[in-house]
Parts: sequence; C-alpha cells; structure tokens
Amino acid sequence: MSTTAKKLSLKDKYQLLTRDLDWETTYQPMDAVFPYDRYEGIKIRDWDGWADPFRLTMDAYWKYQSEKERKLYAILDAFSQNNGQMNISDARYVNAVKLWIQGISPLEYDAHRGFAMVGRAFRGAGARVACQMQSVDELRHIQTQLHAFSQYNKYFNGLRQFVHIKDRAWYLSIPKSFFEDAMSAGPFEFVTSISFAFEYVLTNLLFMPFVSGAAYNGDMATTTFGFSAQSDESRHMTLGLEVVKFMLEQHEDNVPIVQRWLDKWFWRGYRLLGLVGTMMDYMLPRKVMSWGEAWEIYWEENGIALFNDLARYGIRLPRHHEVAGKEKNRLTHELWSTLYNFGNALSLHTWIPTDEELDWLSSKYGEIFDRIYRPRFLYWREREQAGERWYMNRLPLVCQTCQIPVFYTEPDDPLTQCVRETRWNGMKYTFCSDGCKEIFEHEPHKYCQAYIPPQQIYQGNCGGATNIFEYAAWLNLDYKVDTSEYNGSPDQQNWVRWHASKIGSTDEAA
Repeated sequence: MSTTAKKLSLKDKYQLLTRDLDWETTYQPMDAVFPYDRYEGIKIRDWDGWADPFRLTMDAYWKYQSEKERKLYAILDAFSQNNGQMNISDARYVNAVKLWIQGISPLEYDAHRGFAMVGRAFRGAGARVACQMQSVDELRHIQTQLHAFSQYNKYFNGLRQFVHIKDRAWYLSIPKSFFEDAMSAGPFEFVTSISFAFEYVLTNLLFMPFVSGAAYNGDMATTTFGFSAQSDESRHMTLGLEVVKFMLEQHEDNVPIVQRWLDKWFWRGYRLLGLVGTMMDYMLPRKVMSWGEAWEIYWEENGIALFNDLARYGIRLPRHHEVAGKEKNRLTHELWSTLYNFGNALSLHTWIPTDEELDWLSSKYGEIFDRIYRPRFLYWREREQAGERWYMNRLPLVCQTCQIPVFYTEPDDPLTQCVRETRWNGMKYTFCSDGCKEIFEHEPHKYCQAYIPPQQIYQGNCGGATNIFEYAAWLNLDYKVDTSEYNGSPDQQNWVRWHASKIGSTDEAA
C-alpha cells in the first residue's frame, strides 16, 4: 500500500533548510570554535529556544528583495531622467541629504560588517542565520542610498567628500563613535545595541517621520529607498526584541546584564537621535511633524509600551528616560544653534529659519521657544544682514562618551549649560550629561581611548591644522562652497538661476 508523503509545514521546511544544517564539532570543542558568546556573562541553556520571527529562507529572501529592487530602481531611474532634483521644495533641503550620506549611510555599512562578524560568534544556528540576513540587508541599504543620492551629487556641493571625512570630521565622530562602541563590544551587546538602540529607537524615527517629510518636500528618491528599506527595518526591530527576550528567558542571571545594556544604549541612541530631530525641525523647508511630536509617538507611546511588556522579565525603563522627555522641547534648537555656530567646518550649509518657519516652531514648542530660542535666531539674523555672520572660530569642548560638543543645558534649567566631569587614572574627563558620565565610569578603560577630534587637532594630528579653517581645508572642504552660510552659497545661487530659467521657459511656451 503506497502512501503520499505528508507536506511539510513552513516551520518544518524552515527547520530543515537552516537548523538541520548545523552540527556539533568533534575534533575541536564548541567553546574553542565559539569563544565569544560566553565571556559577557550571558548564559544560554538552549539555543533551540531562539524563535525566528520571519522564518525567511535564502531562496525566499532573494526573491523578496529582488522584487523590491526592480521597483526601487525603476523609480530612481525615472527620478534621474526627469531631473527630480528640480522638483524638491528648496535647495536647503539637500543639506539634510548631505547629513544623511555623511552621518548615516556609513553606519549601514558598519552594520553590515558588524552582523557578519557577530553572526560568526554565535553557536546557535538560528542566531547565525538571522545575523546573516541582516548583514546582507545593511549592505543593500547603503548601496541603494548611494544610488539615490548620486543624482544630487551632480548638482550640489558637499556630497562628494563623505568617504574622506567619515573618519576626520568632528561632527561625524558622533555617529562613528556610536558604532565603534558597539562593534568593540561582545556579540550579545552588539546585537542589543544595534537591533534595539539603532533599529528600534533611531532608524524607526528616521525611516518613518523623516522619510515622510522627504516625500512632502518632493524627494521621491529618498522616499522610495526609505520605504523600500522599512520592511527590512521592521524585521530588524523584531530581531532586536527577539534577542532581548531570548536572553531574558534563558537564565535569570542575564537580567541585570541586559538591563545595563538597555540603559546604556538607550542613552547612546537618544544622543545620536539629536541629528535626526534637527533634520526634521530645521532642514525640511516643508514641515510635517516636529521632533517633539515624533518623540511622543515613537518613544513615549511605542517605546514605553515595549518596556511595559518586558516588565514581566524584571526589566524596568532605561535610566534617564525622563531626561529625554524634559529635553524634547529644546534638543533640536540647541543642536541647530551649535551647527550654525560651527558652520565653517561642516560639509553642509546652515541658515536662520524664515519668519514662517519660526512661527511653525513657536506653534510646536510654545513658550520655551519664544522665550529662549526665537530671540537668539533673530539676533543672529540681524548680525548676518549687517555683514557680521557669526562663526565660532575656536574648537569645542567635546563629551568623552558620545563626542557631542558640550552644549546641552541642564534637564531642569534650559539657561544653564550641562557639564559633568570625572577623574580617572590621573586624567580629567568631561561629559555632556549624567548618562554619558555613567557610561564612562562603568567602562573607563574603553572610553579613555576615544579619538576626540578637538584634542587631536590641538596635538597637531590633523594635517598640522592649528585653527578651524586649516582643519576644514584638511577635510578637503572648500570654504563658502561646501561650508558656511547657505544664503549666497553656490547651491543657493544655482537654485535661484535654475528656477528663473525654468520659469522663463514656461512663459515662453505659454
């Protein structure tokens, strides 16, 4: 009597295509083959307890991604052929693209390298497959971003140097230090840091509210690759939640270790998010959502709900989360003021918001903006119109942990600069916050080695530069072409000329 073979379920098929390809080593002990997944102190009882959220096999993955690629590059080609750069809201918007390619795109490549590295460190097949998928995703993301932004590089200054300045520019040490911190950690901390802080906290705010703003400003190239990547980001966020829950469920001794990581990487991710918030509030000519509103939706509602779910494992909200709530109404104003002051050493342009934009900021941030920040911007505008555009010609004091210049104010006093100090091994170190100071004090041997750009400049290690203008030249930045004030820049003058020509051609056709 013949019988028909039972059709395998998707779960069983996935198990055969991934987990059943794994094996126990014989001529070398498993601890020697995978030496890094235990030294952090994380205890794993059963690697088969890893639940794969999406159960993608490699053949399904390539089919799924190739379909997205066909749609993406069709739109990118149409954007290029139709001179899509002429249809954006204003040339000021391109400076947000510049900050993206300089500060965010290189992190995608770092994530690709990082997941390829830590995937090799896990002895569980499920974790290795998940890291492999994400590593390929991250490589795809930087490739699509570079293709999308290449159109702008043909017409605007400040994009061509992103590889050269990645390891040299003072403001790019902020995102760079974040990823180098993660990549020099153990495998479990790396996955926690990137899948939780980078994916759940940071890129969620980047690929949703900011990319929506890109669409509203006519940038269909950024919008298309952003939404194409968002399905990947959803998978990455799910991986982050899975790895946290997996560690917590495996052993009770993992709880305090994971809690410390969540504390640390929430704060590091939040500090890095200031760049995204500033892009939303100040670099989008057409506004969609304020940083304060985005923080309320994506963290105070969604993020806190996540921690409420983790409470059953003994996890509490990360330290200093309440500080982020206090700073949400002033974070971006303080950061934009700093970028404006140091605009002579940026590979992008800065400007004072228009009256309409100031009114929008007042409607979103209320009394604190009108009392503290609006008068500041109006004063700087007066100085610029009088031919006295203000630049800070000295080098800033930089936080030893997050490497952001120490410009933030006290959580409960927006008129007092927040500065923290600690002494270790005979040296004094400076920080922008209690959160950064505590991170340093837990691992001083790690953070005392941080490459701090102003210190390196003063030591003569940046091409021999002795001031901020020589430093900008060492970065290969053309003064008042790649850098400085937007008004009067070649980007602004070209934009006016292009549109005057476009209007003239339209009139003649009519």
